[in-house]
Amino acid sequence: MSRSKVGDELVFGGEPRVDLLPPEVKAGKKAKSTRRRLGAALIAVVVLVITGVGAATWHAQQSQDELASAQARTAELLASQAKYAEVNQVQNEVDMTVAARQFGASTEVDWKSYLSKVRAALPGDVSIDTVSVDSASPLGVYIQPTAPLQAARVATLTLTVTSPNLPSVPQWLDAIKGLPGYADATPGSIKRSDTGAYTVDLVLHINGGAYSNRFAAPEGK
Repeated sequence: MSRSKVGDELVFGGEPRVDLLPPEVKAGKKAKSTRRRLGAALIAVVVLVITGVGAATWHAQQSQDELASAQARTAELLASQAKYAEVNQVQNEVDMTVAARQFGASTEVDWKSYLSKVRAALPGDVSIDTVSVDSASPLGVYIQPTAPLQAARVATLTLTVTSPNLPSVPQWLDAIKGLPGYADATPGSIKRSDTGAYTVDLVLHINGGAYSNRFAAPEGK
């Protein structure tokens, strides 16, 4: 048995093997295996790309179908709206008329009814000679008092009344406090005529509680 060279491994009882293939053949096999792996990877990439393109195309088609459906629905609604355009116009005119009526009557007071209530609050032997009314308008703000402790008002009634006897003005003022929309009342001068009757000036201020509200919108509308 000869000595082995440095770096050689001495094996006892092993099966002798000798690789007689040229290096070119080994390199060819290795290149072929590499090409197969690359081909498989390329096929996988192509499949993924085709799948992605298909999914994107499907989503685009779905979006296009939804858009077409929405456009068709919009066209249908516009056609229906055009069909009832005249009805809508009439309804708008009615709404404007109702709103204008409500606005115009927003400061309305039924003065005939109100003066009847004033007359009923005064003694039976007292007559109302003259009445002057100054009331609010929907187009302007009613002038409010500047003196302290005076109540807000929307109208002023100036009355000239005649009593055959010495008037009890404090009792009159207490009686008219029950009038709707009463704000305050102030007595003016008291004069005695040649016949012995007494003439009294009364200034009565009323607030929004006296409004008739004939055309007010129902609650909740």
